[in-house]
Amino acid sequence: GYRFNSPNDITRHSNGNLYFTDPPYGLRDRFEDPRREMDYCGVYLLRPSGEVELLTKSVERPNGIGLSPDGKTLYVAQSHPEQPTITSFSVDSDGTLGKGNPFFDATRHQGPGIFGNPDGLKVDAEGNVWASGPGGIFILNSKGNLLGRMLTGEKTSNCAFGGADGSMLYITADTYV
Repeated sequence: GYRFNSPNDITRHSNGNLYFTDPPYGLRDRFEDPRREMDYCGVYLLRPSGEVELLTKSVERPNGIGLSPDGKTLYVAQSHPEQPTITSFSVDSDGTLGKGNPFFDATRHQGPGIFGNPDGLKVDAEGNVWASGPGGIFILNSKGNLLGRMLTGEKTSNCAFGGADGSMLYITADTYV
């Protein structure tokens, strides 16, 4: 019965379920905005029937979200300067989530002149997670091990695959696409 904060990122399961995050980043005063009706941010499930269900509020500042190719793991980025992490959740057969597990911690990649926190993310066909974070885009395997980084020199917010075969990577940053 409460209004969402400001739904942000979304991902679709092959069964039609939509998973989305609800941080307050679309509100003028964000966490302190008087229009907020909930004192938490959540990860939600929107079923094809139109039913909406809060799945977890364990990620304090949820933002980017993505599913593994088999639909059994949900990844949620946390845009928190003191806890710049990505959490993985097992997806149960009914669409709900199991307990969250640490997937990647970007803390050691923060530093002077390195901007950004985990924000948007996408998962490729091999199950690698491409996630924005301090300094650019992180490429992680399905176990959360760092495979590489693409440094942008900007506060990087999101990425998406495109092109006819999905081989193009589009990146958004403070002043560039």
